[in-house]
Amino acid sequence: MRVSINAKKGCCVLAILIRALVLPVTALGIPDILKDPLGVQPDRLHTGAMLPDGSLIACPASVDLSQPLELGSAVDVALCSNPQIRSAWAAIKVQSGVLGEARAAYLPTVNVSVSRLSNWSGSSSLSGTYDSFRTGNQLYGTLTWRLLDFGGRSAHNKAASQLLVAALAAHEASLQKTMKDVIKAYFEAMTAQSSFIARKKMVEIAERILAATKRREDRGTVPLSDTLQALTALCKARLNEARAQGDFNKSLSLLVQAMGLAPGTPVHLPQTLELYRVDDVNNLNSLLRQAEENHPAIRAARAKLAADKAKIIVARSEGMPSLDATASLSRNGYPNQGLSSINQSVVTAGVTLNLPIFEGFARTYRIRGAEAQAEQSKAQLQDATSQALTEVVKAHADALTSLKTLKATELLLVAATQSLHSSLRRYDRHAADILEVLNSQSALADAEQERIRAVAEWRSARLRLLAESGLLVRADLLQEREWQVRDSKKQDSLPGE
Repeated sequence: MRVSINAKKGCCVLAILIRALVLPVTALGIPDILKDPLGVQPDRLHTGAMLPDGSLIACPASVDLSQPLELGSAVDVALCSNPQIRSAWAAIKVQSGVLGEARAAYLPTVNVSVSRLSNWSGSSSLSGTYDSFRTGNQLYGTLTWRLLDFGGRSAHNKAASQLLVAALAAHEASLQKTMKDVIKAYFEAMTAQSSFIARKKMVEIAERILAATKRREDRGTVPLSDTLQALTALCKARLNEARAQGDFNKSLSLLVQAMGLAPGTPVHLPQTLELYRVDDVNNLNSLLRQAEENHPAIRAARAKLAADKAKIIVARSEGMPSLDATASLSRNGYPNQGLSSINQSVVTAGVTLNLPIFEGFARTYRIRGAEAQAEQSKAQLQDATSQALTEVVKAHADALTSLKTLKATELLLVAATQSLHSSLRRYDRHAADILEVLNSQSALADAEQERIRAVAEWRSARLRLLAESGLLVRADLLQEREWQVRDSKKQDSLPGE
């Protein structure tokens, strides 16, 4: 079969054009203007994920886990590795594509087909047979542009825009939830570690009391029963230490999981909880207003409701007339009809009025379904608002309670420490028995636990209150106004004997 030089050139040009469209334009050194030609992608997809204050999420290349892990670093690791956050990020890209499709409906659509065909025909008669063979190119192109659709495209565009807003808010909600979960796991681990350290101190005190009691027994100043009671107290202290160590190891595992690290990853925490920041948390009404306006879960539900209301208009517009402008160009015939007998070009243009008449009541049910979906989204908005505000109220109450217990536990710890030292001095002078000393020791252990719990609960409740309000940012984790709580100094040795 013979092919003309012009046909070869045309095929080569067409192949190069197709190859250029298939290849990423960045690979050709050309800016990728086709990546988002309609400008539907939000800035967040280009700048990166952000917190409510506009600060970018810091994703460290690596974290030195051999050093004590600070809360800010734990949150950074979790925000960069949590699968729910990655899923919410992908949902933003999906909804950006949906919005792009909605905006593309305002533009014309152009289709072109190019074919290289060969026609063969044969006939026979009394005079003989006749064969005809012809090879040529066939070109066909169409242009369609919707001019009027009674608000369908506008409603579809609004629905897609609101769903993108909902996806952005859902991503922010996943960020806040992850931060809240990591904060909870972090302070539970810190509390467990402080409890373990306090239990070890109680073991040391119990060992000293037992040693002092044995020396007194050897001198004949106390009976054997005192030594046995001191030994019992030491065994109980060691049991509590073992349990505290188990709780600490468990809480570390939960923290590692909350951060998205591999199970068994070694993590070290700071040794103290005594640095904390005091804020005014009394203005509950202000927090509730801020949560109702800014909480990402509420904003996502609100945007979903707006999108579902727009879908009602979309469903109704499908039953309205539409007007399209059409144009077509054909050369050497039409697709699937073979080559024409002569070289010819046909150009047609016009407008088409589409009138939906009857679809078996399907559109009626689509409209009813869209209205029901909007009604369901309205109820979901009310439920999301109620849940968010309820969590704010609970977090506010917890913050107030923990704030009030800070001073009380500080006084309790000071009193218990002084009581133990007083009992030891009285015991040394034979003015108290071993039961008084052991009771004072137990009271000090309880005071230590209450102090640890109070400090951890306040720091966690304060940050959790911001998270439940949808206002937690990284600055709250890294730039706290910290002040050192004056803690009573504990003597390392028992009073003189």
